[in-house]
Amino acid sequence: MDIDVFHLTSDGVSVVITADAGAMPAIAYWGRGLGDLSAQALDDITAGTRRQRATSEPDIPLPIGVVPEARQGWYGPTGLAGHRAGRHPFPAFTRTALREEGGVLVAHGVDETAGVALEVRLELLPSGLLRTRATVTNDGDGPYALEGMDLAAPIPARATELLDFSGRHNGERRPQRHALVDGTHLRENRRGRTGPDAVTLLAAGIPGFGFDTGEVWAAHLAWSGDQRLWAHRTNGGRSFLGGGEALEPGELDLAPGEQYTSPWLYLTWGEGLDAASARLHRMLRARPSHPPVGRPITLNTWEAVYFDHSLPPLLELADQAAEVGIERFVLDDGWFRGRRHDRAGLGDWYEDEDVWPHGLGPLVDHVRERGMQFGLWFEPEMVNPDSDLARQHPDWILSPEQRDAPLARQQQVLNLAHPGAYAYIAERLIDVITRYRVDYVKWDHNRDLTEPVDRSTGRAGVHRQTAAVYRLLREVREACPWLEIESCSAGGGRIDLGIAEYVDRFWTSDSNDPLERQRIQRATTLLMPPELLGSHVGALFAHTTGRAASMTYRAVTALVASFGVEWDLREATPAERTELAGWIEIAKRLRPLTERGELHRLATEPALIAQSVVSADRAHGLVTIAAIDSVAHIPGGTLRIAGIDPDRRYRVQRLTVEGADDPTARRGQPAWWLESTEVAGVVLTQVGLPLPTLRPQEAGAIELIVV
Repeated sequence: MDIDVFHLTSDGVSVVITADAGAMPAIAYWGRGLGDLSAQALDDITAGTRRQRATSEPDIPLPIGVVPEARQGWYGPTGLAGHRAGRHPFPAFTRTALREEGGVLVAHGVDETAGVALEVRLELLPSGLLRTRATVTNDGDGPYALEGMDLAAPIPARATELLDFSGRHNGERRPQRHALVDGTHLRENRRGRTGPDAVTLLAAGIPGFGFDTGEVWAAHLAWSGDQRLWAHRTNGGRSFLGGGEALEPGELDLAPGEQYTSPWLYLTWGEGLDAASARLHRMLRARPSHPPVGRPITLNTWEAVYFDHSLPPLLELADQAAEVGIERFVLDDGWFRGRRHDRAGLGDWYEDEDVWPHGLGPLVDHVRERGMQFGLWFEPEMVNPDSDLARQHPDWILSPEQRDAPLARQQQVLNLAHPGAYAYIAERLIDVITRYRVDYVKWDHNRDLTEPVDRSTGRAGVHRQTAAVYRLLREVREACPWLEIESCSAGGGRIDLGIAEYVDRFWTSDSNDPLERQRIQRATTLLMPPELLGSHVGALFAHTTGRAASMTYRAVTALVASFGVEWDLREATPAERTELAGWIEIAKRLRPLTERGELHRLATEPALIAQSVVSADRAHGLVTIAAIDSVAHIPGGTLRIAGIDPDRRYRVQRLTVEGADDPTARRGQPAWWLESTEVAGVVLTQVGLPLPTLRPQEAGAIELIVV
């Protein structure tokens, strides 16, 4: 049989792709790099992936394609799901073209009977990250009803344990593990946004795989709307990861000549989760649009003033922010018409004349005079029923035709796929941003899309809403090229590689409780590098939990992230402001390391969360360790530091702020915790540092520098 075989390789990863005569491509192997393979070795791989025919399967088994087809004997989640007035439900594509260049393979195929054409694209990026997407074109005379486009990649039989994530508001990305069994493990999201319970990564690995052990294969769908990710094992023992956009019935009918392109399905392999995660980080950091080193230290006003906007206290807050070293001052919700609480005003994006009789100018000028950037909050995709916009344009609401969808957070969703609604929001945002040359927008999105119907068409509207949001973000950025945008969605409800193309920062969670943040950030950084994740020092008592935490615990938690403050500094004591200024100075000094270093999650007992960040030359490192519960043993074991060079020697120095109270020093501690120490790299990596004695909600940061 005539078979085309391609071997893509990058950064220790190999992908072998086969395409039988006339067939669309299938992945024969994806995982650890195989080196330079001879033609004979490639033939051996191809022969090894020929399926042995099982009872009731087709007599001549075919490889399962990147877009699975029923004729291949595939009984898992459907690849291309569609029909033409109920006919041609099982497309079968004949390949018409195939080319590979520079790690990119593109195949074209057609099903002339069904009247559809298919393009499949696979790219192995320099980081070793594999991504794939497909485009379907309606080549027929009438509409083609598209109901889904899932892509798939095989994983080996030894990958029998699954890890994915769920969560809730203020408790995002909670890990959940279980066995991969026969059938389909499906995580389907129909919230209209990625969601606080987002899968984040669907990882399959060797049983017991961890951050630094065991092979891992993981998938992520780069899409901010409804989606599905799945792991499927056939009753013959073959396993796959896959996924695609989740579409509602009738949501997408392709007109003749119209195309649909699926979101990218990202696939990453590594020896442990950290290695798989690092490929995602390297891909993001290699983008020309990635934020440069030196993320501004941000103060957000939300937990300082909430809706109580007036100029004098905000001027005072700006003064105190500048004094402690803040570089960006962000005015949160409450600045626009009628917005004295969360039940009114959304959609009326004009300064409230009663609160701001002279506009935002006096505050903006004051902030800039203090050497800070100015940022502003918007929630462009939502509308309160109590707003001029909703009263004038009920047809712009994304809701069933004859009734409103249930309120959530006193809001409805604004249908940005409606040309009038889109034009209004784009004009309002660009006007305010350009008039004040706003440096930074906190772009919020606080509710799920419940019953999302486009009232102008009667069709489900999540796909078009998501595409319109991307288009709006792109248009605002093109009109305001200096602007940075933070994605917030009731905290961390929209963190994905789709919207990452348009934003510079994510609000990781609405919970500023550092104990909760330790857990949330540990999981979120599996997808996003620390510099894209906002983490703020809040007040002594956390807004969301009422739990008290020391300044050290709050600051150490924010250190390996985009550092910020969300606290009414007018209520802080002079000593607290001095201590905060000290931590801000440390955060600024360490930005080249924390924003470009490789992150390692360190193994320790369950009551502790520890991580290291190490520079590319392995000459500089940072370790943070935080207690989230009472430790089981005192003095306990040791902490082995990943990422550093075992053949060099390091100075180990705990980071502290002069004059700050240090209760950890008043009890028995290892010598390195109390004073600077030199330690051989091999000892740090293989033996480890004796663990400090930490009580719940105590933390420390340790700097390592080659001597």
